[in-house]
Parts: sequence; structure tokens; C-alpha cells
Amino acid sequence: YFEGFLKKKPQGEILESNVMIGNNWAQDAGIYEFTMGVDGTKVKGRYTFVYVFEDGQWKIAQHHSSVMPEGITVGQKVTEDQVKNLFHLWNDALATLDSSAVANRYSKDAVLLPTVSDIPRTDYGLIKDYFDNFLQKKPQGEILESNVMIGTNWAQDAGIYEFT
Repeated sequence: YFEGFLKKKPQGEILESNVMIGNNWAQDAGIYEFTMGVDGTKVKGRYTFVYVFEDGQWKIAQHHSSVMPEGITVGQKVTEDQVKNLFHLWNDALATLDSSAVANRYSKDAVLLPTVSDIPRTDYGLIKDYFDNFLQKKPQGEILESNVMIGTNWAQDAGIYEFT
């Protein structure tokens, strides 16, 4: 991916940034725009960086980027409580022990960075495959810490949960 992208000589600019800071971690999520040096085209994208302070340096622990959808319709406003309750839909899908039911909770462009696998899951088949194995443990999750961010047609609930 990066080899092809870098050949376009991109120059990035952050247009919207939402920063959260914790003890030895920080998160920056927002919108950036790249101008391609080879032809001047522009591409906007959503991004998330999670940084950790490690060995005396700030390092990237997680990075996500996706191209902005064109001509999106502004959806219904969502509250912080509604976002927090979305977890229960996913947790209820886990309780069915049906990997299809769980995988169907993910959007078509989802990226799953699994709890007990080091393989990023980037499509329905890979996400379902992960849950085929994970559901054998009969997991149920509980949120211990929740940090909700809400934007236009998106919401994020990042934090800590544990399985029993």
C-alpha cells in the first residue's frame, strides 16, 4: 500500500483534529487531506492515531485511515448514551455464538484489530473467520472504561473492556 501511495508524493494537512490525552498515551482522530505532488489531486480521509510513550519516545500504537465517502447524507444525531449502548448490540451478537451474527455488526469497510490474534481483519470473511474461533470461548464483554467521540455520521467508543 505505502509503496504505491508514496510514489504519488503526498503532502498531508490536518483539517480537523480531536485530541485525547491520558497517562502515557494520546489519541488524535479527525480528518486530513493529502495533495498528490505528481498531479495535484486531493484526497480527504478520516484518521485515528493512538500513541504510547515507550522507551522515552512517543510511538504509534494504532493507526487507521479511510477515504472520506463522497456525497454522504447527514444522518440522525446520536447521543453519547446511544453510542455506549451500541456495545450491547455487539455483545448480544457474541452471546448467540454465531460468527455470522457478530460479523454482520461490522461495516463493509471495517478493520478489526482482534484481541487474541495479531492478524488485522479487513473484510467480512476475515472478521467471521476470527469469530469462528473466538466464539468457542463463549465470551461476554464488559466495558470498564469508555471514551465516546461523535462526529457527522460517525461515532467512536474507545476504551477498555474485558471478557469473562
